[in-house]
Amino acid sequence: MKIVHIDRNQLFREGLRRILDGSQYSVALGISSFPEGNTQIAVQQPDVVIIDTAGYGDILLELMLSVRALPVPARVVVLTDTVGIPRLASALSAGVDGYLLKDMSAEALKQSLNLVLMGEKVFPTTLAHLLINTRHTVQAGGASDRNRPLSERENEILACLVNGQSNKVIASHLQITEGTVKVHLKGVLKKIHVANRTQAAIWALQNGVIAEMNASAGRSPPMPPANILSMPSEPAPVLKQARALSCGRVGRLARITSG
Repeated sequence: MKIVHIDRNQLFREGLRRILDGSQYSVALGISSFPEGNTQIAVQQPDVVIIDTAGYGDILLELMLSVRALPVPARVVVLTDTVGIPRLASALSAGVDGYLLKDMSAEALKQSLNLVLMGEKVFPTTLAHLLINTRHTVQAGGASDRNRPLSERENEILACLVNGQSNKVIASHLQITEGTVKVHLKGVLKKIHVANRTQAAIWALQNGVIAEMNASAGRSPPMPPANILSMPSEPAPVLKQARALSCGRVGRLARITSG
């Protein structure tokens, strides 16, 4: 299986190449430049693209367009040491196939790549559990949500939260003051019954805010994931869903058994 690896750290690129030597995976190209790596995807036509998005900005949607344009669309895995719910939410929104942490073992990485190629969505156990717990917290206020719809401005602010933007960046983007952003954000948290901005970002994905905004703007929504799976070095819980996370339909938990 051919891999294109995009990472700013040369030592890590070389390390990953050596880790995968002798396995079914081969790193056809390891590169630090995202623009060049994105261009090379069409040339290399890899099975998997592995990328650490740290330092590249908001590039996942551009990357997803590139891999979907291939005759056989490649899988995309974020492999990073940067942990955060806004980043995970952004990755989910873009439609990536995995979000893995660099402190995992080499064997766990290979197992995770195997699962990605089988069509699973692979995420760390800790982040998957946080998604589940956040959903349970949000559900407690579900009845009130229907009676208190969000305004267009509040939906815009939620979309900015999903992208991990600060109040200052949101204010600049929407051309309002930071004080106004804080007022809107406080109202949003109260309406959707969550405690902080990261929980609000997950709520936005689960309740279709991003999908609705894309539809109203005439943009195509990201391809919905079929499964969410947490995969550390040992078998772990799998969070499966019948519909996209952005539609707020997180499904049942299942247990992966070895073998």
